[in-house]
Amino acid sequence: MERIVGTCPACGAQMAVKRLQCPECGTSIEGNFDLGRLYRLTPEQMQFIELFLQCEGKLNKVQKILNVSYPTAKARLLDALRAMGYEVKKEPAVLRRRRKAAPTP
Repeated sequence: MERIVGTCPACGAQMAVKRLQCPECGTSIEGNFDLGRLYRLTPEQMQFIELFLQCEGKLNKVQKILNVSYPTAKARLLDALRAMGYEVKKEPAVLRRRRKAAPTP
């Protein structure tokens, strides 16, 4: 079974599901179904969110597993939230200071 693509590869608009079908009995429902916010994520963002949930929402665990800094892990979380359509408040000052103090690659 193919993975659902939530964003149109041609124009970037949100995709909609027109038909759902049961693989067991063949019953189908037609309409215009919203995929939900999670399908707005790129595969990389989805992997990050899955890891974040496996780590019970603890970014310090995520950063250790990914071997990235805490500000990098936080930035990836905020990017995923933005992709899902949530308004992300201004970055906390402590994260801005850490990011500015971190050496650039």
